[in-house]
Amino acid sequence: MIIRIFGISFVVTILSLVVAFLYDSWEGVALCAILGVLEVSLSFDNAVINATVLERMSDFWQKIFLTVGVIIAVFGMRLVFPLLIVWITAGLDPIRAFDLAMNPPAGGAETFADGSPSYEKILTDAHPQIAAFGGMFLFMLFLNFILEDHEITWLSWLERPLAKLGKLDQLAVIIAGGTLVLVAEFLADDQHRATILIAGTLGMITYIAVDGLGSLFHTEQFEEEHEGGPSTLVKATGKAAFFLFLYLEVLDASFSFDGVIGAFAITADPIIIALGLGFIGAMFVRSITVYLVRAGTLSEYRFLEHGAHWAIGALAIILFVSIEYHINEIITGLVGVAFIGAAFVTSIIANRRDGGDDASADTDAALATANE
Repeated sequence: MIIRIFGISFVVTILSLVVAFLYDSWEGVALCAILGVLEVSLSFDNAVINATVLERMSDFWQKIFLTVGVIIAVFGMRLVFPLLIVWITAGLDPIRAFDLAMNPPAGGAETFADGSPSYEKILTDAHPQIAAFGGMFLFMLFLNFILEDHEITWLSWLERPLAKLGKLDQLAVIIAGGTLVLVAEFLADDQHRATILIAGTLGMITYIAVDGLGSLFHTEQFEEEHEGGPSTLVKATGKAAFFLFLYLEVLDASFSFDGVIGAFAITADPIIIALGLGFIGAMFVRSITVYLVRAGTLSEYRFLEHGAHWAIGALAIILFVSIEYHINEIITGLVGVAFIGAAFVTSIIANRRDGGDDASADTDAALATANE
């Protein structure tokens, strides 16, 4: 199963490295590989969350996500999106923006001889708005999960009190709105305060709209008994699946912001960024998502979903802080890996404990029967 699921990702990786070599020799190969690792490390929590949504979709829509969704992720978010940012913030059309990206100033300068900003500088200057939008979207996702009452809890000492507070209607919106005001007040300068408020509000609106549409057409999960066979889970199709697909794409976009901006600390070349983040990184994130669904990992390791959402909350906070302070991408990636790793280990411990309890119960039952 591993070869079947990850095979295409390995093939795409090899082809991408070959293209990178033809484009920029061994330096291009090295940069491309580094970006691929960066994307996977930053997006592992994205794969876990994707899997929780993907397993609710029919096989047809899962294939749509793995085909059309990959195209959107590779070309849309990793190549077209940065060009759109330059177009919107600097007033340059996409063709001019692409030309600017392919012809940076000599010596890695931030401006050209005439004083006009480089492609990298335009994108870096747009980071506060991007961080505010993506951060608020992810923060809303985190809050809506952590304020819900779950049968299984991971950090029970914290999650159970938060779930009780979550009974207050629209508490997630209240917390997110208050956080946005604090971020704009204390982490933004006067020049960006208004744009951060607007971008953050749009992030909240986007989440509420997409999540609301998904809920409107949500297919309730119920079990239907079959004679002589196991119960089956109804999967989302039609409009329900379409809005889940839309939700996944917006979610992927929010996760991609830090990777796209962080890539410019390594290279400003859009071709290398598209190869590393898109073709290598995004493909492996898709493969990890499919593996989690096919292997039933989320149900086997009960705390993974919780760990992923706590990682999302941490990523949202990091995006907010990055508006004022630079945070190394390695730290961002390690935070997500730490939460996922901790959730995975505690899931194994819980499974062994439950297995031990079951074994003890079986032994006691056997002894009681023998005594009778």
